[in-house]
Amino acid sequence: MIINYKLLLTGIVYLAILVTACGQNEQATPAVKPPTQQKAGEVIPQMPQLKPIQVTEDTRQTYQWYCSQCHGVKGKGDGINAKFLTVPPRNHTKAEYLETRTDEQLFEAIKFGGLSVGRAPCMPAWGQTLAEDTIHSLVRYIRELCDCEAF
Repeated sequence: MIINYKLLLTGIVYLAILVTACGQNEQATPAVKPPTQQKAGEVIPQMPQLKPIQVTEDTRQTYQWYCSQCHGVKGKGDGINAKFLTVPPRNHTKAEYLETRTDEQLFEAIKFGGLSVGRAPCMPAWGQTLAEDTIHSLVRYIRELCDCEAF
């Protein structure tokens, strides 16, 4: 076996340059953490909503596809997977609890998962699956299910 030391040395130097240069972009902005992981006292910028979010038939179908497996077809926390979960899914028709949560808190729970907002770890994060507009629309739909408003 013939080893080309010059080629090997070039590869090692190239790899070393890549490894040391990786992530050293001086203009890079710091990673944004979910608001529940922000340090105390930090200001969390709020995204202004430019238009009212409407609940459409697509929203209802999205809820049925992604949420009803645990939360139930009518949002009562009685989905087909509910009996297998250690922590029962939230009943979206009960206003007593949901009226104590802001729309932003519900949005974060859907986007980042239950654990990110101090709730059930079995609630998955849907932020990589659903668009933010869709998540906002799901929050409006949950408000419809409980016939409640955020405080």
